[in-house]
Parts: sequence; C-alpha cells; structure tokens
Amino acid sequence: MTTRIRQFAAALFIPLAIQATTVLGSDEVEWQDWTDDLFTRAQAENRFVILDLEAVWCHWCHVMEKETYGDPEVQRLLKAKYIAVRVDQDANPDLSSRYGDWGWPATIIFAPDGTEVAKLRGYKPARGMAALLQAFIDDPSPGPSVLELAQIEPSATSFLATDQRASLLDTYDAVWDEDFAGWGTVQKFIHTESLDYAIAAARDGDRQAATRAKRTLDAALNLIDPVWGGVYQYSDQRNWLSPHFEKIMWYQTQYLRQYSLAHTIWPRRDYLQAARSIHSYLITFLKSDDGVFFTSQDADLDEDTDGHAFYKLNDKARRQLGMPRIDTNIYARENGWTISGLVAFYNASADPAVLAEAKTAAHWIIRNRSVSGGGFTHGENDRGGPYLADTLAMGQALLDLYAATGEREWLKAADRAGDFILHNFRHKDAGFVASVAPAATVGVFAEPVRQIEENIQLARFANQLRRYTGNEAHGGIAAYTMRYLTSQQITEMRRFLVGVVLADEELGGEPIHITVVGRKDDPAAIALHEAARRYPALYKRVDWWDRREGPMINADIEYPELDRAAAFACGNRICSLPVFEPAGVDKAVKRMTRLEARSARE
Repeated sequence: MTTRIRQFAAALFIPLAIQATTVLGSDEVEWQDWTDDLFTRAQAENRFVILDLEAVWCHWCHVMEKETYGDPEVQRLLKAKYIAVRVDQDANPDLSSRYGDWGWPATIIFAPDGTEVAKLRGYKPARGMAALLQAFIDDPSPGPSVLELAQIEPSATSFLATDQRASLLDTYDAVWDEDFAGWGTVQKFIHTESLDYAIAAARDGDRQAATRAKRTLDAALNLIDPVWGGVYQYSDQRNWLSPHFEKIMWYQTQYLRQYSLAHTIWPRRDYLQAARSIHSYLITFLKSDDGVFFTSQDADLDEDTDGHAFYKLNDKARRQLGMPRIDTNIYARENGWTISGLVAFYNASADPAVLAEAKTAAHWIIRNRSVSGGGFTHGENDRGGPYLADTLAMGQALLDLYAATGEREWLKAADRAGDFILHNFRHKDAGFVASVAPAATVGVFAEPVRQIEENIQLARFANQLRRYTGNEAHGGIAAYTMRYLTSQQITEMRRFLVGVVLADEELGGEPIHITVVGRKDDPAAIALHEAARRYPALYKRVDWWDRREGPMINADIEYPELDRAAAFACGNRICSLPVFEPAGVDKAVKRMTRLEARSARE
C-alpha cells in the first residue's frame, strides 16, 4: 500500500473511540459562501477549495463543526492552503443534487481548477481530517474516493429491456430484509420508490408485494414521534428501534402520502392514525402564519442536549427545555411535496380542512415563488437556479390538486410547469438537468448534473400529465427522460432503482381513469367524485366534467348526454356503463381492469 493511500485510508477509517477530545482553537475556520468567482480566487491564490455541505437539522454536522473544525490542527491547515466554503444543502439544490449520495455532512475537496480530489461521506474525526488535508498539500493528485465518471450513452428506446428489468428487480429482491422488513439492512427508513412499487404490485394482486408493503409500514410506525407526531429520519439499527431524530420534510410528506394511500387499500386504524400524527406535526410545528410550510426541525436541542436525551421526554418536559431549531426557510420544492401529501391525506380522511390547507399553501407558493413561463424559484433569495426539483414538485402538487378538486386552474398550472421543465432543463443527450445554471463553469461543474431520482419522478409526472392534458410534449419529456434512465450505465448501478421499473410500467400502460360527468354543485356528482378520488391506486387519472365549463381539456373520450350525474371507468379509449351511485365506482373500475387484462392476454 502506498503512503498516499495509507494516509487516505487513515483519514476515512480512524475509529471514533480513539479520537481525542479537542478544544476550540483561537484561529477558527473562516467559512465563506459559494460564489461565482470561487475557483478564480482559488487559482489566483493557489488554494484548494473544501466544501462542507451541511444541513440545519443534521446531528453529525453539529458534531463535526464542534470536534473536527474546532480542532487547532485542522484550523491551521485550512488557513494555510484552503478556501473553506460552507453551504446549507437544503438551500442549494444544484450542489445537493450533485453530492447527495455522500450524505450529510458531505465534504468535497477541489483542486484550484475545480476538479475533485476527495469526496467524503458523513462525520470525519479531527485527526483523520488533518491527515487528509496535509496529504493533499503534499500530493494534490485525486484520492481513491474520486472515480472517473462513466459516460452515459442514451438508450435507443424509452423502455427497459427484459434483462435490464430482471436485473433491477433482482436487486430490489436482494435488498429486502426478510427478518425486519424494509429495503436495506443498515439504516432503516421507508424507501419511497420501493414501497410505491410494492403497493402498485399489491394492487395488481401480488400477495408477496402486499405482505412486504404492510410489514414495512408496520415497522416504520416505530419512527413516528409518539409525543409531537412527525417521523424521524431513520433508524441506525435493522430493527427500526434506534431513530436519528431529524424531522425532514421529504420523510414527513412521503410517509403522509403512503400511509394515507395504504389506509385506502387496507383500511386500518393504525395507518390512518400514522397519517394523522404526521399531519398534526406539520400543522403544529412546521406551518407558518401564512399557511405555508417550513423546511425541517433539528435532531438536537443544542450542543449539550442531543436528540436521544430530548425526544424521550414528554411534551411538558420538552417545552421546558426549549425547542429544537426549525429551519424557517420556505422552499417551493418542500411545499410541493407537502401539498401532495396533504391531498393524499384528504383522499383518505375526507376532511375538507386538509384540502383547504393544501390550497392555501399552493396559492402562497404561486404568488411568491413563481417565475415567468410556469416555473418556480426555490427560496426567497436563491444563489442559483431555477432548479428542476422545485418546478417538478410543484407541478405534481398542482396535478394532485386538480385530481382532488376537478378545478381546471390547477391542471392548467401543472401544464405550464411541464412546459417550463421542457424549455429549461433538457440535457443535450437525454434526461433533464438539476439546474438551469451550473454552480460553476470549471472542473467537474462543466458537466451538468442529472439526478437519477429527480429524473424518475419527472418521467412519472410527465407521463401522468400527458394523460390528463393530452399534450404530447409532456409524453416527449417522459420518453426523453427514460432514454437516460434506461441506459446501460444507469441500470447497471448497484443501487435502489426499482423506481425505473415503476416508471417503465406506468409509461407502458394506461392509468386507471375515472371521469365524473355532472355539475360541480350537484350533490350526486360531488359524491361520485369523492368515490373517484378515493379509489386506491397509485397510477390513476380522475376527471370531473361540468359541461358548463366547456369542452374537457383532454377530450379523448366522448361521454353520453344524461339527465343526472354519472361516473365512468375508462381504459384504452373505452368506458364502462354509467355509474350513478358512489358504491358502484369501485366495481366499475375492477370490471374495466379485468377487461383490459383479458384484452392484453389475447
């Protein structure tokens, strides 16, 4: 083993147990913001750039700030040869999209020309960090954590090949934890796409998928805060019983959506209660006075009281000590996720107050985060962007609001969001990039980032949007995205990519389509629409046609003139007989689904 690799290995793997306690030095790190001239300065001063990507809510970020960056030797080395840059990853999606796989804190070291020399995941103790910093001063060549990026050759087709699909599903099965449920055997949390796939398969009659979905939902109940509600980020033990106490908006909203959907499929009181608990937390702790939602809540109260000590207390004892920090930034992305979660909870609970909450947040984001052309900014004062994640999350939220209300303003706004994505984020080869403008123009930043999970979400959203609007440009977005996702370089990655299979299946099939024809002030039509929006399916299209509003936005089916409100279950441009009672909607959909399955076999 060479001296350089030994140094790097030591920096990565020094055990915490032998890390000596450090005392804050007088020469504290002078953290700077990410700026457009960062690498120009680095080259002029012949300095490395060290990027500390952290998060407000992140426990190990706090530990690293105190113990690692408080170490005098680390401080000395940074001052001597580095420009130290600290960035809140929630506020900077262009950087978090590029380095999200390294977790938080993520530490990236760049040469003065913007090339990467090290990419470090998670907490690094002071002695290891100091050794690493010195190693690059001695020898600035890239370390073993920096691998040459594979060139992505776009697929010639928008669909998975048989062997690709089989390989992705083999990985999906291999990472299932039969002993403790969930996908993965280290940190435990609900992996969104894996559970979505299991739910979709369960709806198609797959009993194993249903068992896996329910076992995972049951286990994840252990991550819900029994006092304040809300869900902790993950368990660091396989048994789901050792939570890390961050409360991050992605997990709140996805658990809210999935427990709500699960309750409509398997009506269980504990699933609905889980959704209620998360909803209560969002409304009580993360909702602003304007009815829009903040970003996250810290894992720890302060340096002296970490989450393990704080969150075991009851409500009174917690409040006597204080409140873990809430990140009060208001981002379009996080609010889009929240609106979609609230709509799902509305479908499960039939509580009109929940729908009102979703609408209030949507109206605020439209007023305060919209940009010309149908897109959305991230926050109030973005450093870069616009970012794909914001317009994508809000586009999905707007589409969900249309399905829940039948109000055309939401569908038209979703349509504009899709157009904005097409015109601003399209990569030259395939797929869509994370940001309109790069974080820098040199080194690794010369190649824009295509974030895999964002592209999976985009393929599914754009395909669904095409079904609702009839706008084939949105179908083109989905197809172009899938040419990136179905490339050999992507599908051969050893990671959770069952979302690609889910997107592939949705693009290749018709959604469950229910249309209500009737006046929107007619109680009979209202009742039919409630049954339609509550129908338990992940991939569906719900329309409500009031003839007084003019032709349907996507008039792909002709509906008969009737003297009373009716619902129709449709597929492949054919529909069921009219249904006049809410209880008949479920039966009509199931009959149509059986007809479609038989037609496919024949």
